[in-house]
Amino acid sequence: MTDSTDSTEPAVGAPERRPGGRTARVRAQVLDAVRAELAEVGHEGLTVEGVAARAGVHRTTVYRRWRDVGGLLVDVIAAAGEMDWQPPDTGSLRGDLTALNREIQESLVVRPSFAVALMAASFHSEQAARAQTRLWADRYAQCEILVERAVARGELPVRGARDARGARDARGARGATELDARSLLIAATAPVYHQVVLLRADPDPRLPERAAAAAVLAAAAGAFSVPRTEGA
Repeated sequence: MTDSTDSTEPAVGAPERRPGGRTARVRAQVLDAVRAELAEVGHEGLTVEGVAARAGVHRTTVYRRWRDVGGLLVDVIAAAGEMDWQPPDTGSLRGDLTALNREIQESLVVRPSFAVALMAASFHSEQAARAQTRLWADRYAQCEILVERAVARGELPVRGARDARGARDARGARGATELDARSLLIAATAPVYHQVVLLRADPDPRLPERAAAAAVLAAAAGAFSVPRTEGA
């Protein structure tokens, strides 16, 4: 109760009362400790006491701000969403998806892998599962720009699309379709997760490009085309 840090730290979900200073430093220390503990001992071994000891803060500080392990996991996931991450921009959809897959593969095969540990933890904590779902949804939304750029470059066909003058093509609006960018992105990245996380196979350096190429070919063939919504 006498910890000066505690007096300025809001509960999980509340806005920060000040953007920097001691509060921000303590949060950074604690979240770094969560990442390290989670990667080393997994969700089963993650405790408030262990995190506090590694972070060098009193356990009452952790309990007051984060309440429990679930609160710690939610905040460490929220911190991942605060990172200034940008999707690749290589000049082609195949190149972008390949680069994205390589980044994903690297995060999954590094040892210890925080990404894998966090996925495992989400199966044991409903709070963490909801937070991770939000983070993944946000990341996929960020990556939809890859598909939008590919359409703008003419790499992917879109039936009933407007031409440069804003006029409909000869097939008109009735048969118009648009690309389901989210489905394309999931199809491109899923093989990496499947091989490394589910099959626990050795990483294949060729897989990121092969999975990207397959998704681009499928998209060009119309596999991810859906009816254009009215007014689009």
